[in-house]
Amino acid sequence: MRILQFLNITHNTLRIGLVSHIGQRRHQFFTRKIFNFEQTVREATNFRTYNSYSSKVEFNSLSASKVSNTNENDAVISTFDLFSIGIGPSSSHTVGPMRAAKKFIEELKQNNVFHKITRIRIDLYGSLALTGKGHGTPNAILMGLEGETPDEIDTAKIVPRIAQIYETEKHIIFHYHESLPIHPNGMRFIAFDEQGDCVASSEFFSTGGGFIIGETEIHENRKNIFRKNNNDLIKQKQNAMSSAFPFSTAGELLQICKRENMTIAQMVYQNELQWRSKGEIKKKVMEIWNIMDQSIRNGCLSTVEYLPGSLKVRRRAPGLYNKLLKDMYPQNSSNYTAIKNSLLQPLAAATRKSITVNVLDVISVYAIAVNEENAAGGKVVTAPTNGASGVIPAVLKYYLEFISEQSSEKEIMDFLFTSAAIGMLYKKRASISAAEMGCQGEIGVACSMAAAAFAAVMGGTLEQIEDAAEIGMEHNLGLTCDPIDGLVQIPCIERNALGGIKALGAAQLALRSRSVAKVTLDQVIETMRQTGIDMQTKYKETSQGGLAVNVPLC
Repeated sequence: MRILQFLNITHNTLRIGLVSHIGQRRHQFFTRKIFNFEQTVREATNFRTYNSYSSKVEFNSLSASKVSNTNENDAVISTFDLFSIGIGPSSSHTVGPMRAAKKFIEELKQNNVFHKITRIRIDLYGSLALTGKGHGTPNAILMGLEGETPDEIDTAKIVPRIAQIYETEKHIIFHYHESLPIHPNGMRFIAFDEQGDCVASSEFFSTGGGFIIGETEIHENRKNIFRKNNNDLIKQKQNAMSSAFPFSTAGELLQICKRENMTIAQMVYQNELQWRSKGEIKKKVMEIWNIMDQSIRNGCLSTVEYLPGSLKVRRRAPGLYNKLLKDMYPQNSSNYTAIKNSLLQPLAAATRKSITVNVLDVISVYAIAVNEENAAGGKVVTAPTNGASGVIPAVLKYYLEFISEQSSEKEIMDFLFTSAAIGMLYKKRASISAAEMGCQGEIGVACSMAAAAFAAVMGGTLEQIEDAAEIGMEHNLGLTCDPIDGLVQIPCIERNALGGIKALGAAQLALRSRSVAKVTLDQVIETMRQTGIDMQTKYKETSQGGLAVNVPLC
């Protein structure tokens, strides 16, 4: 049992309506006063701190390994934890809170107290409070309380549903000057009965990339590895720490690949086979890529002029894409609209040879397209976060359209599995949360992942792939997160374009190098972690420093 006291709260609050349609009951949740109460905290029941799945797909003729090492210290994150489908604009401030709210409701039901609840209060702390409004956190929480998930929600229906919810009263409290001790992205859900007594309370932390963790789970697993959702709980518990080839460092990753005579992608695939069938893996990989590809198409072909929010940022991807078409097909300038839709797919070899392509323009257009979709609240893939979701799709699509001779599913799997392995290292040994690391933890990590993957599909050696990943991060060290007005727009959208360009540059340097790199990937990841710790809080997704305070909003 513990006592939680909420005394003398003077924080700014957002008054919103909350009507819950969960199950067959309709509840009105609202708070009219501040409570002092004693709360009985239930013991942690059935939520482990790792997300594992079952597996799927034919990949390089590999079969599932029978060897399993369940050493907790070497636990491996699934590819489909790093790459998951969600809605914009932020994986940590939108996707994570939505999942946390849904999980809270599920816990109330599992503990047979849901029927007693008439009021719920949500307290947001740290970065969630400071930039939550700009990141859509309140709306995401409300949708989560209604049982929605980031991957399945119909984004077109969010606005009218929120408008309906606003019809009744509710408080979401923003604690702008407080942070919960475990993580800067903290939130607390408190449920009350009809008499105003506290029935249950849970704290959750959104740790980047859509990952969430409960307070009690921190003590079970002190690593930065947390499950994104609660599907197949029984199967996950049985296999939570099971992987064919567990690794914790880049050195171990390369050592295993050399010993087993496998590529990085093949090794990751072997681990996925512990959790999913071959067919399931292939289906999910292609689903991830199709959403990435669709977000590029949606951004390039959008007819909406401005992004939502106070900044009134004009969408640039459609105009940049039209200009790219004119530059590539100057002879068809009067009829380039006829090929506008067809260009967003792999080009035939003869077509490639007949056009001039500026790789910087291509990468920029595709990355900006994805992040404008993200800023508009559309569906994107966390790669590894929403704020950095344009880098990997842009680089992969460039490869498939303008370099690959096959544009095959195998190449897509090679690219995504290689990048996932690099992302796992950052997630385990540092963080992919801008609230902890600044933007080096988002754009920097995405750049590192994309550089490694591009080097891999271009035929790089294990050492060259590691070198590409290291270069990608080394030149993003210290990158701050200072979004203007808390919106994932400026400088976030352009940073994705530059992140993709840097990734290609890093891969090119690594592929052309014949000497042994002086700086290892493990060393640069540790440097990134230390840099994030040393970085002032105002530069870590709080909108209290940098561009956020030096650029006028009007």
